[in-house]
Amino acid sequence: MPTSQLKTFVDAIHPLKEKEWAAFEAIWQPITYKRKTLLTTAGETERYLYFVLEGVQRGYSVTASEEEATIVFTYPYSFSGVADAFLTQTPSAYFLETLTGSSFLRTTYQQLDELMSQYPAIQTMILKATSWAFKGVLERNVELQVLSAEEKFRKLLTRSPQVLNLIPHKYLASYLGMDATTFSKLLSTVRI
Repeated sequence: MPTSQLKTFVDAIHPLKEKEWAAFEAIWQPITYKRKTLLTTAGETERYLYFVLEGVQRGYSVTASEEEATIVFTYPYSFSGVADAFLTQTPSAYFLETLTGSSFLRTTYQQLDELMSQYPAIQTMILKATSWAFKGVLERNVELQVLSAEEKFRKLLTRSPQVLNLIPHKYLASYLGMDATTFSKLLSTVRI
């Protein structure tokens, strides 16, 4: 099973002892989805935690006027899924879809919850991963509220320049909280 990337990812967060890693590794199953597959629908409880091996995914919300607002992108090698709905086992407020064909390792809430009860180090690793994700969410919230369109654009390209080639620009514009025209202008004028 292709778990070497997962091990590298976990080791960077909180290394597990051999027995802990063996138990953690055993709960993951490989799964592949085609492009534009809806993995999670708003209103449904997130049953799975994913580890992305290939592809790009997008988390988004739909407004009352049926407009989509992109919240997050995931790509190799990171966890994916609607984290708040997964961790709290409550209905998701968001959708999660594959933007490209995607391969994952996937586990269920029940499997992870049982391991966290049995192995405190696994619970610690999940808490640390969640804490880093929360830190990222708060930083992004500040960026959206404080930075100008150009500053948001520059920050994105400094942090993740590869996204311009991986993700359709309309979704990047939505993620940055700007319209596609502004994004296009910034794309042609801003140099990093």
